[in-house]
Amino acid sequence: MVPLNTTNEIALQVRQETNRVGGSEAVNRDWHGNEEKKKKKMMGAFQFQGFITGNATGGWKSASLLLANQGLATLAFFGVGVNLVLFLTRVLSQDNANAANSVSKWTGTVYLCSLIGAFLSDSYWGRYLTCAIFQVILVLGLLLLSLSSWLFLIEPKGCGDRTTLCSPSSSVGLGVFYSSIYLVAFGYGGHQPTLATLGADQFDETNPREMNSKTVFFSYFYFALNLGSLFSNTILVYFEDSGKWTLGFLVSTGSAIIALVIFLCGSSGYRHIKPCGNPLPRVAQVFVAAFRKWDVVVPENGDGLYELEGSESAIKGSRKILHSNEIEFLDKAATMIEADMVDPNPWRLCTVTQVEEAKCVIKMLPIWLCTIIYSVIFTQMASLFVEQGDVMNRKIGNFEIPAASMSAFDIFSVLLCTGIYRQILVPISGKLTGNPKGMSELQRMGIGLIIGIAAMIAAGLTELGRLRRVSPNEEASSLSIFWQTPQYVLVGASEVFMYVGQLEFFNGQAPDGIKSLGSSLCMASISLGNYVSSLLVNIVMGVTTRGDNPGWIPEDLNTGHLDRFYFLIAVLTVIDFVIYVFCAKWYKSINLESFEKKKDQEDGHAVDEGK
Repeated sequence: MVPLNTTNEIALQVRQETNRVGGSEAVNRDWHGNEEKKKKKMMGAFQFQGFITGNATGGWKSASLLLANQGLATLAFFGVGVNLVLFLTRVLSQDNANAANSVSKWTGTVYLCSLIGAFLSDSYWGRYLTCAIFQVILVLGLLLLSLSSWLFLIEPKGCGDRTTLCSPSSSVGLGVFYSSIYLVAFGYGGHQPTLATLGADQFDETNPREMNSKTVFFSYFYFALNLGSLFSNTILVYFEDSGKWTLGFLVSTGSAIIALVIFLCGSSGYRHIKPCGNPLPRVAQVFVAAFRKWDVVVPENGDGLYELEGSESAIKGSRKILHSNEIEFLDKAATMIEADMVDPNPWRLCTVTQVEEAKCVIKMLPIWLCTIIYSVIFTQMASLFVEQGDVMNRKIGNFEIPAASMSAFDIFSVLLCTGIYRQILVPISGKLTGNPKGMSELQRMGIGLIIGIAAMIAAGLTELGRLRRVSPNEEASSLSIFWQTPQYVLVGASEVFMYVGQLEFFNGQAPDGIKSLGSSLCMASISLGNYVSSLLVNIVMGVTTRGDNPGWIPEDLNTGHLDRFYFLIAVLTVIDFVIYVFCAKWYKSINLESFEKKKDQEDGHAVDEGK
């Protein structure tokens, strides 16, 4: 046993050393004394996480501006992405395979950039500055794209429609074009998870009413995303498909500029969270310290593990996280030994909060990995669903429906199901479960997986019907494209449960120091879903094209078995669902120090000082 006074000396030394070392910066206790109390008295509000939780900032007024920003920025982004494959084939004269690969790489880049934005937001820039900078990058990319298409690529004027081919593009024009679309990818990708987290920050978690509003916000956030994409998938698609590419890009640019102006107009009203420093050294310190104390015995029930005194944690701007009994090996990093008296080093001794932050990252990973297969389902709408629809009967009278426009049913499904969920399912399930949210985020994600399985089965059955209605020497089946409606509607319904649930779960369960990173995991899942889908197609074609077989997904779908590929994804999702259920049952929620406990501690310190 280490004497109490000696333990306090060690704690003081370690706190001073932690303040000196980057990545584990602690709040000085002396500073947290009378000066902090004076500030609180002057402000008339409880200071928490670097912002004032009073009535002057945040709330639905600020959140509404962010929702408008989300809808307009999404409109701008999808104004480029929804028809990018056609631009590459019609304007830049790429073949279908190369154009599809280019779009896949670009889409993957968009969602991977979300990790960059989240890292900068959590570590250095903060949510507000990160959103502002990446939106400026988005606007610059769209401006450059509009100029490049007008000055270099659309020659002769009006080319790029269904009939008129464009002249070969110069190397300068191509260079400007690719630079612009990757600026768009970088700007939108870095902006998305940070905006979602900034919106959640506008509601005080210590207030039950605002906590409920925070849950509602994520539903509205995804609603705004789909509302913006609806305009892009209908109106802008029409103009671009008819060869008015520059006009479509200019509309996207205007939408992005308006989004940025709306965002900046709310600057004085936002609640701001201070960045918590680079989390990578903090997490690395936990693992290094735990391995260095491989043979150390951890106290039972976590009693005596090292933590800073007072209400502030060792992680700047972050609440303390209470000890959990999972992954107990890492508790060695917070176990104090004799050597810590001589060398109080954060690479040997970490606080409980720091250890729990590392645990949270590890615990969320299995849940996140289980969402990747669902993203494989989601990505089919932009690839195989379109190819399937393209060889179906697309005519209504003399009008021919673009196969890609069927995604509008997915968007309408999301908008409708969001309202049904918020207004009907939440009240009913809330009464049944006693949970004001209706269902937990993990339950909703599980339901999303089940509906996703149903979507793949519906797509497979539609393909079976399509193949039966193929006439000899005919490229397209006589089966109407509207038979695809169920699969699009089911995917849309599954998104409401899966992706909204993901946003709530990863944002809510991520420690304060990595909130934006938690939100970015949803987008990273979509990115990996694209890559896994591509890998799965390659594996399936490699296996099924042996001998003289055309394979399941040949160039002529009438000779293949796309239905079997859909059913394969359904089977893989069933397996994934079983694994997910085990992971969800194992998962234990983060246990943050409550507002009441922090206030009691401060009142206790005040009494002690009064004595």
